[in-house]
Amino acid sequence: MPYYEFKKTDIFRNVLKTHPANKFLIYSGSVYYNNRIESSGAFTGAPAIGAIQGVSLYELNVDRNADQTGLIYPFVTKDGTLSAFKTISTTSFNSDFGYGDTITGSYPLSASLTREYITDSTRRHIHALKNTLNFYKPMSSHYDYNSSLGNKQTQDISLVSIPSIFYGSSIEKGTVKLSYYITGSLVAELTDLYKNGELIQTAPVGSNGSGSVAGVVLYNEGFILLTGSWEIEDDTSIQRDYIDDPTNKKKSAWLYWGTTMNDGFSADGTGTPASSASYSLDFSGTMHTPVLTMLAHAKMGQLNYSNNPTFLQYNQTGAIYAATSSVQYAENSGILIKNTISSSFKHYREPGFNRQTFITKVGVYDEDKNLIAIASVATPIKKYEDNEYTFKLKLDI
Repeated sequence: MPYYEFKKTDIFRNVLKTHPANKFLIYSGSVYYNNRIESSGAFTGAPAIGAIQGVSLYELNVDRNADQTGLIYPFVTKDGTLSAFKTISTTSFNSDFGYGDTITGSYPLSASLTREYITDSTRRHIHALKNTLNFYKPMSSHYDYNSSLGNKQTQDISLVSIPSIFYGSSIEKGTVKLSYYITGSLVAELTDLYKNGELIQTAPVGSNGSGSVAGVVLYNEGFILLTGSWEIEDDTSIQRDYIDDPTNKKKSAWLYWGTTMNDGFSADGTGTPASSASYSLDFSGTMHTPVLTMLAHAKMGQLNYSNNPTFLQYNQTGAIYAATSSVQYAENSGILIKNTISSSFKHYREPGFNRQTFITKVGVYDEDKNLIAIASVATPIKKYEDNEYTFKLKLDI
């Protein structure tokens, strides 16, 4: 089998920039990602954990029943290498596990949107974003941690967290849209209209709060801070159980957008429950995928021999295999190659001989001749001695 080295002009490195669209629908305690529907499995009778609400990382334990088939899980043995999971603290690793003990984790792991409704003085997550918010002040004064527009250390805030697996390196500016529905009808909508992080109420036109800023979005960090407290329903007398407390109902406002979205609140209040409200979030991410392009050449007069035994004429006389000894390696120069050229005419004599092979795969090897990748062609490529081909291989890294 011949080996050919890639030349400098055969390798190209570039970065593919894409903007995948994401859509989340939140209703009655459930999150639906990109309009996925539930599909039961053969063993569990339910979809994989995280498959509907977001992304099931690694796609492990899909359609597995914990009671019948058992769930797979990661594990590591404590030994001299001191290897452990990042979720295990150094103190726990030293005190809770002895050498030879097995440290286990759990699958599946999933990622989805989360919401945190913050009203008290314990707001560590908001305080942790103080420097980041102030950094973006040149984009908009609404980022200011403490200004005449509001003090984020004391005002009520709804913090929406978006895992980076959905948006990549950053959320694309101008693509964020939050919609607020009551009994299926759109009552308000926010967009980052000017691509400066301000979430402005743009619909319905002329509605209460139209044109006002209800919050800001941190594009690179994946956070949305909602502070809009004005009433957004036409009938301002209606109150709903947004905070899981029937005795303390609230009028619909952007502060309560996303209620029941992994925030610990249920949707089964009494009176006029928050289950009549639903929400959606649309945005596009920014993904940078490094792409390695390699050109593999099948040059004229090369790659026209095969090690497949059928390449040689069947039942011919003479030694097919090379004669080897401690002093020589000799191949039989009289070995005949099977003529695989077909004739276009029926019952015609055997056509003229022409050496041909069929290329089906291209292997990529490292400097130690270890096979690291295989590229397969859809249809075998017929190769004669007087023609040549170039195979373009692309690898996302």
